[in-house]
Amino acid sequence: MTLGIVLGSTHRQLPLDDTVRLAREARDAGLHSAWFGQSFAYDSPTLAALVGREVPGLHVGTAALPVFGRHPLLVSGQAQTAQAATGGLGLALGTRHLTETAFGLPYQRPIGLLREFLTALRPILHTGEADFHGELLTATTPYPAAVPGARPPVPVLVAAMGPQALRVSGELADGILPFLAGPRALAEHIVPAVTAAASAAGRPAPRIVALVPGVVTDDPDGLRGRAAEALVFSARVPSYQRVIELSGADGAAGLAVLGDEEAVAAEVRRYREAGATEVVFTATYLGGEEARRRTWKLLGELSGGQG
Repeated sequence: MTLGIVLGSTHRQLPLDDTVRLAREARDAGLHSAWFGQSFAYDSPTLAALVGREVPGLHVGTAALPVFGRHPLLVSGQAQTAQAATGGLGLALGTRHLTETAFGLPYQRPIGLLREFLTALRPILHTGEADFHGELLTATTPYPAAVPGARPPVPVLVAAMGPQALRVSGELADGILPFLAGPRALAEHIVPAVTAAASAAGRPAPRIVALVPGVVTDDPDGLRGRAAEALVFSARVPSYQRVIELSGADGAAGLAVLGDEEAVAAEVRRYREAGATEVVFTATYLGGEEARRRTWKLLGELSGGQG
């Protein structure tokens, strides 16, 4: 199992030079990957490509791009352009609130849109061509859309946690990016569902990239309140509320992995045993710089030790 960290997120925007510096530090610490969340500031595929170009050896990816307001042809172009550096393309349905308030788009038939988006996107990434005519979108290529050097094809991961999204992801995507899904939810609900869907579709076992808020600290109780503040928006989203409940946690902050090296390493092992193929820590900045470095050092050691 490999381990990584989230560098860019909705709530924390850093100057580009600082992001590159931190990416080098992550690579040198032995971490496998760095991920960038899509916000209304940086464009995450562009940021991932720039960082990947500057920091060879570090896999980079996006987690995740809302499908509302985007088109498969444009997303394919972004992803293929970054493929020399990127480790994965994350797609998300987005929330009703953001879709309707920020984009001014009706949040209608999200699962249908996800299915059509993935159906159109995959052939573009694999062959550079598409001829898809669905109910919700059309994607055709009057001339080839392949980007030279964008091989192997960009892996597509979906921020799926509900039953319908997991089924579509298993059938059409390369894996999933669950967030705030603890080991119990992964083992009992998420991993079995997406794996069964992939198997039924004759596809390989999907990647399970678990996004986990976590910090190595000697003051876990003190950081729990900060974690609750950082996760307050997600805690209000119905899909997250459901997976938090399935995880058996008392709120979103209850899923933050906070403790000393031994405690955090034990939690990482729990995620691996629950079926995660990769664990990516988010919000590692919550305890300050010393705690962040301590966290990255541990994750790098665990990644090297576990392959």
